[in-house]
Amino acid sequence: MNDPIGDMLTRIRNAHLRGKSTVKTPASKLRGWVLDVLQSEGYIRGFETATSDAGHPELEISLKYFDGEPVIKELKRVSKPGRRVYVGSSDIPTVRQGLGISIVSTPKGVMSDAQARAANVGGEVLCTIF
Repeated sequence: MNDPIGDMLTRIRNAHLRGKSTVKTPASKLRGWVLDVLQSEGYIRGFETATSDAGHPELEISLKYFDGEPVIKELKRVSKPGRRVYVGSSDIPTVRQGLGISIVSTPKGVMSDAQARAANVGGEVLCTIF
């Protein structure tokens, strides 16, 4: 797998389209950090670590709905393995005039765009969520 974050975002997007309550994805530290940001910002209910039948660690993500509609309307991968996107703290993009968030991987950890601006750090823009 070349793009594990892109794979996880696609799994979440597809599960929302099918109306699933949970979705599983292989576990990694970076995926866990991205899910921490999604949970703290209120886009998913939560996630927990489990083990697959083959014995591999995986993350089970509980998706969030409001009035039968998914909370996440749009989920886009920004920085890809073929084209990395790095920004300074003053150039972090706003999503839909601040209604959505960008997830940024910084030297101080993975955080939302507002947290990165407050900490005055830039980094790699992983994805945007609305």
